[in-house]
Amino acid sequence: MAGTPNESAPARAEETVLSLNSPKLNGIRRLTALDTVRARIAMAVDLGLLSPGERLPPTGAIARALDVGEITVRRALSSLCADGVLERRRGRNGGTLVAEQPTREAVDAAEVYRGQTSEVHRLIDERVVMECGIAHLAARGATAAALDELQRLVAAMDEAESWAEFHSCDERFHLALAGAAGLDSTVETYGTVLRKLYEYYLPYPLAALRESNEEHRALVEAVRAGDAALAADIACRHVRTLHRTMFIGLAGGAAER
Repeated sequence: MAGTPNESAPARAEETVLSLNSPKLNGIRRLTALDTVRARIAMAVDLGLLSPGERLPPTGAIARALDVGEITVRRALSSLCADGVLERRRGRNGGTLVAEQPTREAVDAAEVYRGQTSEVHRLIDERVVMECGIAHLAARGATAAALDELQRLVAAMDEAESWAEFHSCDERFHLALAGAAGLDSTVETYGTVLRKLYEYYLPYPLAALRESNEEHRALVEAVRAGDAALAADIACRHVRTLHRTMFIGLAGGAAER
């Protein structure tokens, strides 16, 4: 929501935080933690982000990536196996895998996610505005230590062995970039937006995630070079593409804004 010409920046920031807590954004919060895990994995299978026969990451890694407990993940995976979305295999090459012929649209809770289209687009737009400014400020004043941490996280994402591991590093990278901007209040406000948006993230193919990491790498290089305009441009493109690549674009064919 745009502020009036006489409205102060702190007031607008407070309004942003309050708007993020409005009832309009609380659809998925009516779901249990178990249902959110079931919905996110089932939607990834429905959209082809997880392929038949693909092995899921370890339970602990999924729990960290989706911000739930391991017991919740185990229960969700077991129920998805019962639904025919996943299957369990024994032996050396066993584990929990996407079924060879997975049941589609088997989880009712996924409809709650699909009904949040306008809210997800709004969160992406909020993040675009903030991340562009963060990247600009980071390019003007990031410390050597902050740059080294960003570079370390890019390397960690290069080496990630699953979408779950990558996702955890991705969140730390963007929060570290906000910290590099040098404004503590920005980190808190941006973190609120980021975490609310991450509640809608699904598992993604690792190849696609590694491609997005090239944008992380380019962003760090622009920040290190002190090129504020380039850093802001890369950050803008990196976030805006979520309109197309998140489930709201994949399921509805929405064009990138």
